[in-house]
Amino acid sequence: MADKQRDDLADLRAAIAACRICRDTPARGPNHRLPHEPRPVAVISPAARILICGQAPGLRVHESGLPFNDASGDRLRQWLQVTRDQFYDPRLFAIVPMGFCFPGYDDKGSDLPPRRECAPRWRQAAMDAMPQIELVLAIGQYAQGWHLGDRRSATMTETVRNWRTHLGSNSGPAVLALPHPSWRNTGWLKKNPWFEAEVLPVLRERVKKLIV
Repeated sequence: MADKQRDDLADLRAAIAACRICRDTPARGPNHRLPHEPRPVAVISPAARILICGQAPGLRVHESGLPFNDASGDRLRQWLQVTRDQFYDPRLFAIVPMGFCFPGYDDKGSDLPPRRECAPRWRQAAMDAMPQIELVLAIGQYAQGWHLGDRRSATMTETVRNWRTHLGSNSGPAVLALPHPSWRNTGWLKKNPWFEAEVLPVLRERVKKLIV
């Protein structure tokens, strides 16, 4: 890596780590500040060929600072057929969610959506810093909306079901839409057996080729 690229990447990582816009200048006004101290979590890599793009960290990830350090991560690693060591090797995987900080819970105890401030401020800069990415794993509707734009279907299920179209039609890195690996989606997986039968074999084949 050239010295300038290394310095630019270090500056970007430092700026993301120091970001407090969701607390200090929230998009929806002062009554919608992040109610806890922000802890941005992202792995921006100059070497990885695969980008994992989720929604936002959960509480456990917020506490540990390690992305997908929870049951969702265990399921995702199973989908990818990679070890924990491989998953956290920044030479193999970049992990850059749509929101870098844990957004908190809603009234029903579910994670809130990614903060509105994050993607407009940081997403394009993060992508520009990783021109070597060949495959984007867009997990959930927010990641799919950003990476697929108007090619996203009306529902997450239809977007994932149309994986063949998306995988081959992107002008930049290939995009493979995935459901969130949360335990809350266990029912979805049972209702949509085509995902494990059709999508996972392709996902695993692509991953195997790109991490060698």
